[in-house]
Amino acid sequence: MKTVISADGTPIAYDRAGSGDPLILVGGAFSYRRFPAQVKLAELLAPRFTVYGYDRRGRGDSGDTAPYAVDREIEDLAALIDAAGGYAHVWGLSSGGILALQAAAAGLPIRRLAIQEPPLVVDPADRRPPADLRQRVSALIDAGQRGEAVRYFMVDGMGAPSFVPGLLHLMPGVWKRLTAVAHTLPYDAQLVDGLESGHPLPSGQWAEVTVPAVVMCGTEKETPPGLRHAAAAVAAALPNGKLIERRGLGHTKKLTPKAIAAALTEFLTEPASQPHH
Repeated sequence: MKTVISADGTPIAYDRAGSGDPLILVGGAFSYRRFPAQVKLAELLAPRFTVYGYDRRGRGDSGDTAPYAVDREIEDLAALIDAAGGYAHVWGLSSGGILALQAAAAGLPIRRLAIQEPPLVVDPADRRPPADLRQRVSALIDAGQRGEAVRYFMVDGMGAPSFVPGLLHLMPGVWKRLTAVAHTLPYDAQLVDGLESGHPLPSGQWAEVTVPAVVMCGTEKETPPGLRHAAAAVAAALPNGKLIERRGLGHTKKLTPKAIAAALTEFLTEPASQPHH
């Protein structure tokens, strides 16, 4: 484990593996750097890239400094990019993809950007989480009800079937890891604030993100319509973006590291002159 200090003094823990161009992996809700599928993904990418997996603030071995703000997470990513040599490719999963997008929009030196299934709601026909999701989860955390916060975020927020938290509760190690990061769920909710309303993306959203970008999503059989609509909308909004729909790129049931690594390697090693839109 290595540590970098963010702009506000918060220590951010990370692992580094491999050699080649730097590639930073940004996890979504509940993710942390030692999440087994993310570790496997890093292993698969290490022959071609120097891979950085990190604990977002408040998780794992990283610190957490109140009050939370999205800008602080952008600064965390900036500190990692600096540690990686001053530039990096970035892959972000779910809400981590939105963080990566926000970081690119803020001008961080990101060479190529890969976003996997951003959790936005851009179609009025698609399921929407409660408008007060962040407030409700925060209230449960403040009341010490971490398990209920996990359940509410999964079922009411993410749309998981109601029996899923009960099944996870039967796996003590898994449930312990989920409740350990429950206090960071409002952070993920804040990242997508205003972008889950069922309205199309505002005109010009992310127009300043001009780096080569890919938005990855699973096939119709593995990815809910809302996430497919969101992926297409984000790809269309990015001036140099493209959409990849492929089996194994879904994330609502499980991650498939081999499929993700193959799509990422393909995108990150293709000629820079290739058009993306």
